[in-house]
Amino acid sequence: MRTLKYAILGLINRKPLTGYDITKEFNSGLVDFWYAKHSQIYPELKKLTDEELISYEVIIQGEKLEKKLYTITEKGKGCLRKWLERDEPLEPTPKDVFRLKAYFCDEMDNEILLKQFQSALVKHLKRLKYLESSMEELSKKKNVSKVSSPEFGDYIVLNGAIMREKTYIDWIKDCIKKINY
Repeated sequence: MRTLKYAILGLINRKPLTGYDITKEFNSGLVDFWYAKHSQIYPELKKLTDEELISYEVIIQGEKLEKKLYTITEKGKGCLRKWLERDEPLEPTPKDVFRLKAYFCDEMDNEILLKQFQSALVKHLKRLKYLESSMEELSKKKNVSKVSSPEFGDYIVLNGAIMREKTYIDWIKDCIKKINY
């Protein structure tokens, strides 16, 4: 399944966007749970255009710079709606290099092992701080609590990311206690 297809359709469904704007969304709003490279986005935009799920108009910015402003078509809205309504199977567990290293902890001496966990703790605390700061900014918007607003989707996904980080931090702290025991 081309999940990127639906991510792009969803973004363009919210408002018309350029390819650059879509890339920015993946690097800001979606980065905490989904990512796409610049090199993946433009070929997907071409496929979506060929499938008549989106269309574009060329706009001129400045004197010569041409940009394509993409909008979703009715066919695209129907396709997005069908995908949103479909019950998906559980995805495989995402790859986590740190947990893989932890799995082989018997190959490290305690000093190295402790250093690895302390480093991971610092990184995850920093990520949690970033997520909580993002939530603070998001909470300033007035539509956050309305289920039908795009802000509500941002809110629930960001809240899930905060909960995930807190749980990960708790796990790391528990491991540090066990290593120090």
